[in-house]
Amino acid sequence: MLKNFRHYHYLLFPVYLIISVIIIGVVGYQFISGYSLSDAFYMTIITVATVGYGEVQPLDTTGKMFTAFLIITSFGTFAYAVSSITKFVVDGEFNNFFRNRKLNSTINKLSDHVIICGYGRNGKQAAQVLKKHDKRFVVVEDKTVITDAMQHKFSDLVITGNATHDEVLLKAGILKAKALITTLPNDADNLFIVLTARNLNSKLVIISRASDDNSDVKLKIAGADNVIMPDKVGGAHMASLVMKPDVIEFIDYITGQGGDAINLEEITFDNIPEHLRHKTLKDLEIRNKSGANIIGFKTAMGEYIVNPSADTKIIPEAKIFVLGTPEQIKRLKSLLTT
Repeated sequence: MLKNFRHYHYLLFPVYLIISVIIIGVVGYQFISGYSLSDAFYMTIITVATVGYGEVQPLDTTGKMFTAFLIITSFGTFAYAVSSITKFVVDGEFNNFFRNRKLNSTINKLSDHVIICGYGRNGKQAAQVLKKHDKRFVVVEDKTVITDAMQHKFSDLVITGNATHDEVLLKAGILKAKALITTLPNDADNLFIVLTARNLNSKLVIISRASDDNSDVKLKIAGADNVIMPDKVGGAHMASLVMKPDVIEFIDYITGQGGDAINLEEITFDNIPEHLRHKTLKDLEIRNKSGANIIGFKTAMGEYIVNPSADTKIIPEAKIFVLGTPEQIKRLKSLLTT
C-alpha cells in the first residue's frame, strides 16, 4: 500500500494539500473571527474559489490578513494541483492506476493458477499450451516492450516487473498458485526465482528452464520439481522424429500440442470419491462410464506402469493417467465429483 501511495503521489498529494487548506481555513475563521462551523466552511470555500462574494460578517484586521494569506496559499495550491493531475492523466498514469487496481483485484480472486516468469520463446509456448486447456495463468515479464505488445486470452493478467523480487511474485498470487514456470535465459535468475518461490509456497510445483549442463542439478537442489533444457530436448526430439516420426507426432498430438481433439489427464488419489479409494482400477469402471481409457499408473514410490492391470489398487500418492476426447474427459470429471 505504501508503495502504491508513493507511485501515485502526483494524484494524491495535491488532493491532500487542498483538503489541508480547507481545514486551515475553517479552523482559522472559527478561531480568529468566531464564525460557526457552517459559516467558517462557507467563508473558506468562497475565499479559496475567489468567487467575489461578500463576507459572512465584517472582518477585523486580523481576519483580513488571514483571508489574504488563505487566498495566496489556495491559489498556489490549486495551480500545483491542476498541473500535477494534468500530468498524471497525460502521462498515462491515470489509466495505469485503474488497470493495476483491476489486475490486483483479478489476481486476488485466482487460485490454482500458473505463474510464467519470462515471456520469451519458451514462456510464450507454455502460455499457448495453457490457453488451449483453459488454464488461468499470470505472466511476469520485466520488459515493457513485450508486456505492452502481448495479446492473449487472459491479457489482463500481465505483470511488468522483475520475477526475482518477492513482492512481484506475491503480486502474481504465488501463495495461491498451483505451479510456477520460469523460463529466463539466465540460469542464475532462474535459480533465484526457484529459491524464492519455494520459500514462499512449499506446495508449489516449480518447473525451470536451464541452459548449462550443471545447472539442472543446482535448480533441483534449490527446489525445482522439474528442469527442462530446451537445447537437449529439441535435439532429442528431432532425432526421435527421424527414428520414429509417426510415434513422436502422435505423442505430441495427445500431449496437447496437436489441438483440442484429445486430452491426456491425470487423476490423483484425492480426486477419487472416498468409496472408490483403495479399490482396483476395475472398480472405477472408467471405460464403461465415460469412454476414456486408463493408459498409465504412477505408484506411491514414483514408478510408472504402462497399461496397468485392472487389479491394480488405488493407494494414496498414486496417480492414474487417462486418455480420451474432451467430451469423455468431461464425463469422467463429472463422475468423480458425484
